[in-house]
Amino acid sequence: MAGEPVRLFLCGDVMLGRGIDQILPYPGEAELRESYVRDAAHYVRAAERHAGPLPGHPGFAWPWGEALAEIDTRAPHVRVINLENAVTRARSFLPGKSVHYRMNPDNIPSLQAVRPDACVLANNHILDFGARGLRETLATLRGAGLPYAGAGTDAASARAAVTADLGALGRVVVAGYGAGCSGIPDSWAATAHRPGVNMLPDLSAATAASVVDGLAETSGPEDVVVASIHWGSNWGYEIPRAQVRFAHRLVDGGVDIVHGHSSHHPRGIEIYRGRLILYGCGDCVNDYEGIPGHDNYRDVLRLLYFADLEPRNGRLRHLRMVPLRSHRLRLRRATPEETRWLHRALSEASAAFRTRVQLDDDGTLSITG
Repeated sequence: MAGEPVRLFLCGDVMLGRGIDQILPYPGEAELRESYVRDAAHYVRAAERHAGPLPGHPGFAWPWGEALAEIDTRAPHVRVINLENAVTRARSFLPGKSVHYRMNPDNIPSLQAVRPDACVLANNHILDFGARGLRETLATLRGAGLPYAGAGTDAASARAAVTADLGALGRVVVAGYGAGCSGIPDSWAATAHRPGVNMLPDLSAATAASVVDGLAETSGPEDVVVASIHWGSNWGYEIPRAQVRFAHRLVDGGVDIVHGHSSHHPRGIEIYRGRLILYGCGDCVNDYEGIPGHDNYRDVLRLLYFADLEPRNGRLRHLRMVPLRSHRLRLRRATPEETRWLHRALSEASAAFRTRVQLDDDGTLSITG
């Protein structure tokens, strides 16, 4: 246990489009094609009704708020996010979808502000503006120096992992996967001749074995391996047995962290064979503030996850979680009452895995491996 750990920062869905895009320095096209909303400014007004007016020109870093200082202070070696919006000027809304997310490429400094080492793209919004929108997203990320995984111009590039070399601490390998149970259409799967998402055909033993075999081609036994998966429903704390079995099979095959996302609120956490399984990290940044309907989940509350791992081994030493809340479309530290609520909710959600979540004196939550 002696020596410096490998520290990873992980979070759930980062959505910088729609209402968030409208408050950034270069707001893009505001048109929407939702059932009751046709203008992205609607979501800005909803947040203002909920928490008060926003400043006129809040700047690129505004949505991240106090999260940036929290992340920088804790100095993770690798930062992994799930980017859940297209980065495009395309106006071709994909037919058959009720919600579309995009941000103006000129607002890419807002994503750069958090300095991600891996932007996972295997989710149910990355092709909201079709193949053209995806290609522009990939080109914009490359131009901004932001590595990505989980989607690409063909199947091979969608499967490609991001590798971070940490010198004496070894390497961290991050690969992204999308499951149909999160709402990703089968037609979004990348093929040899079609851009798209690195799709999991199902959560079977055979698919888990295929994932493990693929990771073995790009990682070694001393690498820390992260499988980042967009799966499951948006709401609810129940974790399907198929997800649990799949996560266990990945860990049995050499994966060190299963980084799950799609749920709009944090779900249970498991430590399996000393490895960290985050079944659902919950949202991180979005424009949902002030939207009613799921108040019992208190989805304005968010968590930042900092995992300390054994270098060249991947075994979890310690997980620290920082509670935040969205306020005026900006992240700030949660109140003591909100932190206690998150502690209860996460403890109950993790109880089935016999995971003990600690509420610490500094207002953070923690789990020891």
